[in-house]
Amino acid sequence: MKPKAIVKIMTDILMTLALLFLMGYQFWGDIAHEWAGAGMFLLFILHHILNGNWYKTLFKGRYTPARVFQLVVDILVFLAMLGLMVSGIRLSNHVFAFLNIRGGMSFARLLHMAASYWGFVLMALHLGLHWGMFLGMAGKVLKLRRPSRLRKLLLTILGAGIAVYGLTVFIRRDLLTYMLLQTQFVFLDFGEPIPLFYLDYLAMMGAFIFLAYYASKLLRKLPAQKFKSSNPS
Repeated sequence: MKPKAIVKIMTDILMTLALLFLMGYQFWGDIAHEWAGAGMFLLFILHHILNGNWYKTLFKGRYTPARVFQLVVDILVFLAMLGLMVSGIRLSNHVFAFLNIRGGMSFARLLHMAASYWGFVLMALHLGLHWGMFLGMAGKVLKLRRPSRLRKLLLTILGAGIAVYGLTVFIRRDLLTYMLLQTQFVFLDFGEPIPLFYLDYLAMMGAFIFLAYYASKLLRKLPAQKFKSSNPS
């Protein structure tokens, strides 16, 4: 595997781990949260630099349904990360405190809350859109044989089970309320077992990866000609 590909994979893995760490703010406190957030933004910038060819091909080729879906998710991820960066710098009491920015605290808190949960869901969808590529790379690195039909079926059933559990957790933890700003505060259970918290968040991430992966496969089967622009007669 080429060095650039290895760096890409490592960057994506570190971003995923940072994302999960940041969602557990109540366990680690302000300082660790801020430094992890700053690291996340640096990784996000590196991710875009490593995938610079994406910008070069943005206005080239035909936009199929799957490509449109991916573009919408990518733009929303970028906006969520931008919102996190702006609000995180404003709310910072440690890493960016030297900037001495004043005012706008209430708006920054709301923006940070919404962008955090939207960012979590959207980044999971983004991973799901590229899940086939990750599986292919993992297969090459681990030198795995092509799975049989039975193995594929069992893996799909396992993935569906994780997705169902993840969606129930999404509802039980009321993430949609935070995403839609129906409340101004996030309920944090400081006494919750850390393994249980991250098990739930991994399941939620798995649910959106599963949904995006199979939605993308379905969209690839749709006839692209229906999405071509037609010239007026």
